[in-house]
Amino acid sequence: MYMSHLKETPLFSQHTALNAKMTDFGGWALPAWYISITEEHAAVRGRAGLFDVSHMGELFIAGPQAYNFLQYAFTNDFTNMQRGSCRYTPLCYANGGTVDDVLVYKRDEQNYLVVVNAANTDKDYLWLQEHQGEYDVRIENASPLWTQMALQGPLAEDILAPLCEGSLPQKNYTFVEDICIQGQACLISRTGYTGEDGFEIYTTADGGMVYETILRAGAPKGLLPCGLGARDTLRFESSMPLYGHELSKDITPLEAGLDFAVKLNKDNFIGKEALLAAPRRRRIGLKLLERGVARENAPVCRNGIEVGFTTSGAPALTLGGSYAMALVEDAADETHYTIAVRGRELLAERVPMPFYARKQS
Repeated sequence: MYMSHLKETPLFSQHTALNAKMTDFGGWALPAWYISITEEHAAVRGRAGLFDVSHMGELFIAGPQAYNFLQYAFTNDFTNMQRGSCRYTPLCYANGGTVDDVLVYKRDEQNYLVVVNAANTDKDYLWLQEHQGEYDVRIENASPLWTQMALQGPLAEDILAPLCEGSLPQKNYTFVEDICIQGQACLISRTGYTGEDGFEIYTTADGGMVYETILRAGAPKGLLPCGLGARDTLRFESSMPLYGHELSKDITPLEAGLDFAVKLNKDNFIGKEALLAAPRRRRIGLKLLERGVARENAPVCRNGIEVGFTTSGAPALTLGGSYAMALVEDAADETHYTIAVRGRELLAERVPMPFYARKQS
């Protein structure tokens, strides 16, 4: 049942009109599904799906020392970042634990957009302010002003391009600004959190009109509105980390396998000293060899000894079978583990991640 105290995104009326099954997600009223998780998952893999992600946070960092501040506050390196590009990066506590994992958009040399996880928006904003120090930057939380939606799937570009006055970003992890849909100015990026090609559409204008325009245009191609359920099964199948599961204040980005986004050779940044120590745990992928589903926080054992725990687990709807990601004591040569599920010890084999990867054209 919908609870009136929950925050509503600018697309709330669109969801209720579509009879979405609404849920409480971190204090937000968001669609869990419209038809079913399975059908929405399949739509994104085979055609396209449209998600409301307006609960995500938008922080702006601007000023003469914006680049220097980013270098200090985040683990990735922004030295060679081009205008109009996006870069994934964690930010860490001094002990190496993860504050959040975010996307940084470079608008120009002194102006960056940082897109943060919804539940962490206020925390991230305060964290950045607390560590601003003497850097000459302005940090603004503009999240309430923005509508954000994600169009994901192999037909995403075919659906979106005809609606736009201007060219869509052609490379992954790039964006364009001031591209119009039905006269509404939008920022459109090409990243995604499903394992498929796709776009994020940001607007401060009438987000409902943009959302409805995309749905109408995509309906003949099989586009479906999609909820949080499919978003999670898609990201899990693609082995993408989720804050609070694969990342947390107690899990470093190196333990989560995000070495590519932690540049230990750059000058000092928050958490660097702690991260220089070799991680004692690693995120691995497991496929269950027996019937069952291993959800989060299930004990993982090797030779009868507990060596870690699952961080996420679910059936892989595209691949078939049941999979899990786990944080375990580092043992590169180990191939088989057991997972404790409801009093049973289920045999699992280590498999490469991502579990699912789309075929590149």
